[in-house]
Amino acid sequence: MFLRPGTLDEALAALAETRATVLSGGTDLFPALSFGPLRGAVLDISAISELKGIRFTDSYIEIGGRATWSEIVSANLPRGFDGLKAAAREIGAVQIQNQATVAGNICNASPAADGLAALMALDAEVTLASHLRLRTLPLGDFVLGNRKTRLQADELLTSIRIPRRLENAASSFLKLGARRYLVISIVMVAANLVADSERRIREALICVGSCSPKALRLVELERALAGCRLNAKISELVRTEHFSTLTPIDDVRATAAYRRDAAETLVKRALEACAKKAR
Repeated sequence: MFLRPGTLDEALAALAETRATVLSGGTDLFPALSFGPLRGAVLDISAISELKGIRFTDSYIEIGGRATWSEIVSANLPRGFDGLKAAAREIGAVQIQNQATVAGNICNASPAADGLAALMALDAEVTLASHLRLRTLPLGDFVLGNRKTRLQADELLTSIRIPRRLENAASSFLKLGARRYLVISIVMVAANLVADSERRIREALICVGSCSPKALRLVELERALAGCRLNAKISELVRTEHFSTLTPIDDVRATAAYRRDAAETLVKRALEACAKKAR
């Protein structure tokens, strides 16, 4: 059974009855068919205009569940989103970016998802809707691990919201792969630093992807940077122990030891890039 509702209410009612597989951009779903056919109903949400667009409220910038990565790249967003835009440009080729949605990237929950690290470094939250309830979770709590999330069978991820306190942060995103383009990340790093008028860091948000079952914020490093001056020497505050929560693996792309070393190097470079942007 193939369903294509025209409104969010219709989609949520259909999910409540069928527990269908949700089809949005399809850039993860269609490749997965190589492992076997879909079973059960398919719910195509591409006609739901309520899930499109990027909205500014007093407290948040909200990205609709059907917003694509190309829309992120082209949107007139404040400088705190520079890292997210850089991550968007790394998500496949332009054809994929035109079709793939931000929400789909989140719900697929790959440890190597470029968008997840950039969004977590923006303290993003996700809004989940069902026919019975509406709830909001921090993105870091929503993603549980490799391909695992807290999304219930009757829920849709309807929006991603980012607090406006970060909109003027100095922002960067760096990715390491085996080649320059169209590559799965070995390591990725996103950083956002909010500084006061005297260039002291009020808030630091730093996230590393591809080094654990899910992207992780470096909380100890964030604490260490708070109150420090945002200048060219900022990377000297990074210590190896700040990466103790990472659990990289050996695979065909890199060894665990290489990933850990690369993560430290990229974090230092990301902080230096933020310092330059803040001048």
